[in-house]
Amino acid sequence: MQDNLSQRFAALADPTRRAMLARLCRGEATISDLAKPFLKEMSLPAVTKHVKVLEKAGLITKSREAQWRPCTLNGAALKDMADWMEQYRIFWEASFDRLDAYLKTAASRKRAEGDRNGRKK
Repeated sequence: MQDNLSQRFAALADPTRRAMLARLCRGEATISDLAKPFLKEMSLPAVTKHVKVLEKAGLITKSREAQWRPCTLNGAALKDMADWMEQYRIFWEASFDRLDAYLKTAASRKRAEGDRNGRKK
């Protein structure tokens, strides 16, 4: 069995599911609402399978209101993913800061060498 984080990233690997999450950022939507942009390319059962993957991964919740099945975004699951990625953001920011400092130092050295060479002539 996959851990939650792996399951969530696997669910996000599909562009259709990412588009569905983007739609849910604007608020609650039924499965029919989520299906509208995709009905030319896929069947309603295929859309329902995508919704089930998102629900199983914990990225959305589906409730029941009479015959409707409104879906909502589960922000807590996305926060868990963002928290996990934060350590890598910190690492890469520090790496880019070091690279920036190195490039500035190298450029200063090159300018200084050019000034010295220009004075010798």
